[in-house]
Amino acid sequence: MVKTFSQLLEAAKEKGPKTLAVAVAEDKEVLRAIKEAKEHNIINPILVGNKEKIEEISQQIGLDLKNIEIADEKDGPIAARKATQLVSSRKADILMKGLIDTPIIMKQVLDREIGLRGESIISHVAVFEVETYHKLLFVTDPAMNISPSLEEKKDIMLNAVELAHSMGIENPKVAVIAANEKVSPKMEATLDAKELADMYRSGQIKGCIVDGPFALDNAISKEAAKTKKIESPVAGDADILLVPDIEAGNVLYKSLTFLAKAKSAGIILGAKAPIVLTSRADSQEAKLHSIALSVLLSSK
Repeated sequence: MVKTFSQLLEAAKEKGPKTLAVAVAEDKEVLRAIKEAKEHNIINPILVGNKEKIEEISQQIGLDLKNIEIADEKDGPIAARKATQLVSSRKADILMKGLIDTPIIMKQVLDREIGLRGESIISHVAVFEVETYHKLLFVTDPAMNISPSLEEKKDIMLNAVELAHSMGIENPKVAVIAANEKVSPKMEATLDAKELADMYRSGQIKGCIVDGPFALDNAISKEAAKTKKIESPVAGDADILLVPDIEAGNVLYKSLTFLAKAKSAGIILGAKAPIVLTSRADSQEAKLHSIALSVLLSSK
């Protein structure tokens, strides 16, 4: 079972290398992450974008382009489309966002002709390594779905469970998060949490343990759960935090990143192939870890 990002990289080395198509690859931080991922032998990149700029940046950072395919395309949206087509045609295993806005690349991902839309909802999961927590912590969905319905929350959760399985976590513990642990008709998040927990208990949700509602403290702290007399196998030991909406997820994501200085990774799930869609504010290390996550998921 993968419990740290060091173990994640080792697991990706065993599964890789996988072919990764980068859309609009002329981005220094992305190419630095590509360089490091290639040094770890977890990917074989195909760089789609402005060849002249890619070569210029690669020379600056010491990325050896020998044996790396470059598809020269100066138009950003067209480059995003070509990179997506490489994945949908199975010439590449993973899609990665480069120097292009998220809505533009997601338009290609969702395109009916060449896109990667699967049967599940498309969602985002962030994975954190926090010094104060005893294992990797998954947060979903902090970036894609604004205010998911009960059924959408179920699918978002199952996407994250699939990722956890790819990391050797056989029966991940899912804490459905709300403002507190008591069910209240005035708080929809608590009602949804109870419904999801009931679905699990009735056998409608498999491959994980689901409970809730949890406030954040008793989801990740056994002492907090004990103080509030909460008895659950998930309490204080959650693998996955299913947040109620994008605001809660985004605030938690950025709090862990900037206040707790947690190491992180992020990936888009629910498509026909993994999508590495990191922010320009994410570190090179976060981009590398995100690539490693995608390698494991594409190996399932």
